[in-house]
Amino acid sequence: MKLLQTLTLQSNFDEVERLEGFLNALQEELGFSDEIYAKMMLAVSEAATNSIVHGNKLDESKMVEVSAHLEDETLYIHSQDQGEGFDPATLPDPLAEENLMKTSGRGVFLMKEYADDVSFSENGTKLTLVFNLPG
Repeated sequence: MKLLQTLTLQSNFDEVERLEGFLNALQEELGFSDEIYAKMMLAVSEAATNSIVHGNKLDESKMVEVSAHLEDETLYIHSQDQGEGFDPATLPDPLAEENLMKTSGRGVFLMKEYADDVSFSENGTKLTLVFNLPG
């Protein structure tokens, strides 16, 4: 697996804007479509925001590491926070009737809709988004 690039974000909302340059560089290097870029932007923004807000609890002394690795035609984007972690199996279903009107709680659901795969490791502090790139 080849490391393409890394980005370290401080735990505040303004840092999420830096993902655009990160993804622009990946698109330039790998040549994927604007449609794939849009899916990545949504999923990676959600992942980084969750890491900043829920993982690091907006503690600016804590960082979020975002990295991109390529293996064959598969792009792996990792987001790792310095929080205490969580059990992703305990996330409420955003499509359950009691959650439909809530203003939050859809991030992981959206990531699963836009990435080809989503997984958690390291006690929930590391999230991996998988994108299968057309050959």
